Amino acid sequence: MEKISKNRKVALSKFDSNAAYSIDDAAKLVKTMTFTKFDASIDLDIRLGVDPRKANQMVRGIVTLPHGTGKKTRVLALCSPDKVSEATEAGADYAGLEEYIEKIKGGWTDIDVIITMPSVMAKIGALGKILGPRGLMPNPKSGTVTMEIGKAVKEVKMGKIDFKVDKYGIIHSTIGKVSFNEEQIIDNAKEFIHAIVKLKPSSAKGTYMRSIYLSSTMSPGIQIDSKSVD
Repeated sequence: MEKISKNRKVALSKFDSNAAYSIDDAAKLVKTMTFTKFDASIDLDIRLGVDPRKANQMVRGIVTLPHGTGKKTRVLALCSPDKVSEATEAGADYAGLEEYIEKIKGGWTDIDVIITMPSVMAKIGALGKILGPRGLMPNPKSGTVTMEIGKAVKEVKMGKIDFKVDKYGIIHSTIGKVSFNEEQIIDNAKEFIHAIVKLKPSSAKGTYMRSIYLSSTMSPGIQIDSKSVD
């Protein structure tokens, strides 16, 4: 039998794992059952009633969280020379083209998001085998391929994230940090959930939002009553 740590026992004693809580109560609970020495991430796991194998039931989108994720997002702008200053002034950590393409070919991927321009995508396509598996490949659908480089950089820095249902029909995303107050966690969770509700495929049958769980790094998941997220 798996040994349960002291902290996990304390966390499990704080709630009923078979009950569904309101978003307000879940936000309060998750802050009391986190015992990491670092500022743990707050995560949402949402199981959807869709079949991701069908193209017309793929759920993917972008959302800007009101209070950001609490995480410092390292942004690389792969752009033409005339756009470099626009990118850096908007907050990009790195900006340029040929030198960064060569760095990536050499194995450098110490970044979280890449933003680029349509005219540059042909050069970036060759990096697909490196960027693809790491989820770093720019995509017009996520707003990371655009001529408005500065605007895109600012949005990412402010808390814009993209999400995609996995092959099991689950969307997982970080929506904040334990250091956030309850209102910030609630606001971010609601914004994220509402974004997913709006993307319900017309071909999806039955219950769309099957389960929602809120957790922090290494904490148990707290089930949220979807009706509490208005």
